[in-house]
Amino acid sequence: MEQFILVFHFVVAVALIGLILLQQGKGAEAGASFGSGASQTVFGSGGGWNFFSKMTAILATIFFVTSVSLALVAKNTNVIDEAMLPELESISRQLQETDLPVLETTDELPSGSDSELPE
Repeated sequence: MEQFILVFHFVVAVALIGLILLQQGKGAEAGASFGSGASQTVFGSGGGWNFFSKMTAILATIFFVTSVSLALVAKNTNVIDEAMLPELESISRQLQETDLPVLETTDELPSGSDSELPE
């Protein structure tokens, strides 16, 4: 299931990038107002803004849904294999058995300013 969502997520991401690159910028509409033949465009004289904006919103929503679903699947996936558990337990025991040096001092710090501390 995770592989299917991952592949679908990748396809949606590539489609979203392609759709965004196909869109015209805001400056492209300035030429249409001076009679550049907007009626001969693929989407008619109204332009493709409605089509592109709706498809971008739909693909962006699908992208976010697949992102959240991948995060949930990854959260619920067991990361530690059963084969690794004995090794992790032995490492844990070794860390507990090692004698770490302990600093035991009974000397009190001298009272007063910081300049009186021994160097």
